[in-house]
Amino acid sequence: MDYFGIISVLIVLSAIFGYVNAKFLKLPTTIGLMLITIVFTLLIVILSIFDDSLLLREKELISGIDFKTVLLDIMLSFLLFAGALHTNFDQLRVQRWPVLVFATLGVLISTFLVGIFTYYLLMILGMEVAFIYCLLFGALISPTDPISVLGILKKANAPKKLETKIVGESLFNDGVGVVVFLTIFSVASSAAGSADGGVEVSDIALLFVQEVFGGLILGLILGYITYFLMKSIDDYEVEVIITIATVMGGTLLAHELHLSAPLAMVAAGLMVGHDTVRESAMSEMVETYVDKFWELIDVLLNTLLFVLIGMEMLILTFDFNYILAGLISVPLTLAARFLSLWMPIKFFAKRLNFVPKTNLIMTWGGLRGGISIALALSLSNEMHRDLFLVITYIIVVFSIIGQGLTVGPIVKKLTQNYVDEDEPNGLSHH
Repeated sequence: MDYFGIISVLIVLSAIFGYVNAKFLKLPTTIGLMLITIVFTLLIVILSIFDDSLLLREKELISGIDFKTVLLDIMLSFLLFAGALHTNFDQLRVQRWPVLVFATLGVLISTFLVGIFTYYLLMILGMEVAFIYCLLFGALISPTDPISVLGILKKANAPKKLETKIVGESLFNDGVGVVVFLTIFSVASSAAGSADGGVEVSDIALLFVQEVFGGLILGLILGYITYFLMKSIDDYEVEVIITIATVMGGTLLAHELHLSAPLAMVAAGLMVGHDTVRESAMSEMVETYVDKFWELIDVLLNTLLFVLIGMEMLILTFDFNYILAGLISVPLTLAARFLSLWMPIKFFAKRLNFVPKTNLIMTWGGLRGGISIALALSLSNEMHRDLFLVITYIIVVFSIIGQGLTVGPIVKKLTQNYVDEDEPNGLSHH
């Protein structure tokens, strides 16, 4: 099937599943879509006992999609730009230090903790996996998904300080997580490909700094150019096209310069969405069209993404030990996240008047998403791709369905007596 056929089938399925969810289940969109897709896929597997033609078609559809390329090289830039565009920069600036520490130090600590836990877990289960590959798994499972949790936090009327920390961290840690993963991936590949297994620490540090800071600087430059162009005209159609060009052209440029495209898009989106830029560069009509266009792109891509995640179960290797490792890894990754946030929260809590039980809420509210699956799919067979893909899939499904459905009530319960004081308006512009 060609790309047009694949996209058409996915959008038709997304529309049908979205309708079923909106009409009957009334779950948060991302959770409902993934749940329906998993049930749909399971029904096809059961039907294949009598007639496997539909199963073969779905497998053909999934195998025709390079999930890693589609998500990391195309969808992620659009999703992060849209998320950053609708984030209140002033609220984020107040919480900038904890958000920055969570998204950098937090991701690194989580990567190493998950790597250590996984190494010993697999050893206990009788699977010998090199520590560097367990670290790779730690890097791919540590980033959290801003898309899944934002709508849930809004419905729960979460305090804005808390909302800013969770969503701000998620926006940045996607980019940082990808860079950490690619850095460890290059180390693992170099070690596997060289006789002495040697790799220069200075090269690793340089690659990390270049990707992260280079990406952020590129994003700020792109944001300024976009602002300058939008300020000099008043034409909502052209201005929407300029924002699309920023994302697509900026992503290509970041890949060409070996910089982090996700971080570049977060920086560009925050700059273009800043209140000062909106007031000076966008008329009311332009602002409405830009916001509505990117909201639609956000919803459409997320719909496709979560339908794809549900269908990816067809390519998993259902080995008992793999499934057992995945189930045990769920509490282990939650424990690693709790511990990785503990020290930064302790440090900033009194200075910034943190919401009570922030660590607990951020641990449970840090949902894993498509990025983790895409990174797991990029592993080679030598890196135990099938094993880590099953573990990742189980964690992501539990995270989106189990944590996603319960984080709202938990936030309400733990913050019911907390009163926000002297805060700017909410995280979102809407």
